[in-house]
Amino acid sequence: MSRRSCDGAGLLGAFRAAAAGLEAAVDEVNALNVFPVPDGDTGSNMMATVRAALAEAEAVGPTVSAERVASAAAFGALMGARGNSGVITSQILRGLAEGLAGKTKFNALDLANALDMGTKAAYGAVAKPVEGTILTVIREASAAAVAGAERERTLDAVIGETVDAARAAVAKTPALLAILREAGVVDSGGQGLFRLLEGAQAFLTGAAEVTAPRLSAKAAPGQILHEAGRDGHTAAAPGAGLRDEGFGFETMFLAHAAPDRPLDVDAIRAHYEAIGESVLVAGDARAIKVHVHNQRPDEVLAYALGLGSVSKITVENLDQQTEDVRERRAAAFAAGNAGGALGPQAGAATNGATPHPVDGTLPLAVVAVAAGDGLAAIFKDFGVQMVVPGGQKQNPSTGELLEAVRAVDAREVLLLPNNPNVVLAARQVAAMTDRPVAVVATRNAAEGFAALLAMDPEKGAVENAPEMTTAGRSVQTLSITEAVRDATVSGRKVRQGQTIALDPDDGLVAVHDDPAEAVLAAVAALHPGFELVTVYYGDGADLASTEKLARRIHDLGTGAEVEVVHGGQPHYRYLISAE
Repeated sequence: MSRRSCDGAGLLGAFRAAAAGLEAAVDEVNALNVFPVPDGDTGSNMMATVRAALAEAEAVGPTVSAERVASAAAFGALMGARGNSGVITSQILRGLAEGLAGKTKFNALDLANALDMGTKAAYGAVAKPVEGTILTVIREASAAAVAGAERERTLDAVIGETVDAARAAVAKTPALLAILREAGVVDSGGQGLFRLLEGAQAFLTGAAEVTAPRLSAKAAPGQILHEAGRDGHTAAAPGAGLRDEGFGFETMFLAHAAPDRPLDVDAIRAHYEAIGESVLVAGDARAIKVHVHNQRPDEVLAYALGLGSVSKITVENLDQQTEDVRERRAAAFAAGNAGGALGPQAGAATNGATPHPVDGTLPLAVVAVAAGDGLAAIFKDFGVQMVVPGGQKQNPSTGELLEAVRAVDAREVLLLPNNPNVVLAARQVAAMTDRPVAVVATRNAAEGFAALLAMDPEKGAVENAPEMTTAGRSVQTLSITEAVRDATVSGRKVRQGQTIALDPDDGLVAVHDDPAEAVLAAVAALHPGFELVTVYYGDGADLASTEKLARRIHDLGTGAEVEVVHGGQPHYRYLISAE
């Protein structure tokens, strides 16, 4: 039977089916990476994002409106977004939620409009949109949905035309991007989106039984916020009564609007600013996240209950936390260790929890993403306050980056993604915090180290970011790994098992059966004039073999000093920098 409308339960079923469709195709999508490297993870990143979206949608239950389900899924996707493909997917879901705002049920035209808004949100998230990618697929799929909805009145017909257009758009991505055509693959993100739409079609048309996907054992996005909402707190304004009386309580919650009454974000923010300090109200007319300090959390929550449904409530006694910190500082001072654990390096670069910061004692802090214990240790030596584990095959989510930023005790934060696939997620975080956060778009750890050397502690985050980005890009870098499949890249034939050297600007620069020969050829192709070559060794290499390689690099006659450092990075035998 044809379906003319869909309610919240139906939308949740479609989300489940979409997730199941992608889950079945994760390996297929991962294998479409242009470069035959072991960290092809577009499918994995999209799946992690969709799982987070589904977990949040499941939490609101099947009896709510389509608007509530879509809003919850969009919020979950935002917090769980991993990698560039995941961030773009989260933006598509955000646009979808905007298109279904105020809808208890939706029809074919509503769906088409929501998909069109998803397209606009996705394009808006990318500074320089590139055709032949997931963006092309969502644009052409949504255009087909609009055209179909103007002719047909059933969801079955519209989703059918949407999926057909997505399939055709994926097939032509190689014609739009030479790098795809040369590699003999279609765009991986576009294929992932097609599988999502195909899964939703299976549910909406009743064409197949859909098995619900596995939800991650990790915390749902809302739970991440619950744990991560421990912000670094800026001091109250001079003379403010709150500081004289003590810090009071930190109250946080999520609120979803009642079906007939959208949230007035500005009015809500103004109300909380009138009764508290350190106020953060983020969100839109459908859902908001609130953070506020005051002496009366009961007043905060009483007002919140009048807004709609409230969840993820946390109340922290800041006075007690302040006393705990004072006691620890006193103990450290008595032990002659005033510059130790609670000195300027407090909370520096750990993978575990950091103490809850009470005030912004640092004017500027750095959060960096790094894969490998050696690289993480170097960032610690640079004075980085927090290192987030992540890199190839383990891109941190937006929520995890947000948690790290909020955990540092500073008034401003610089965020170093150190991976091109983490940059979009980092930029999402910068727009979600209650303090200045600037992204230094570093593409690997070596660029991150160079960027840190250019940091001026007397300047703010926003002032530092451009100069640090330039400093990071001034270093030539190479990533050395093993090809996981046969491929043609940049006109070169690559066989599975060969060693390949990749430059972040030029792509494949060397390939050889012998790892050392591949490295030597890649170093020889670097632009001359560098004085120091640093070889960070990781998976597949050891100190002895790397020292031998370093001597051979020195013998190339560049005149540069060669230094060997333990990086411990997974998947990549060497990360090499020349400066």
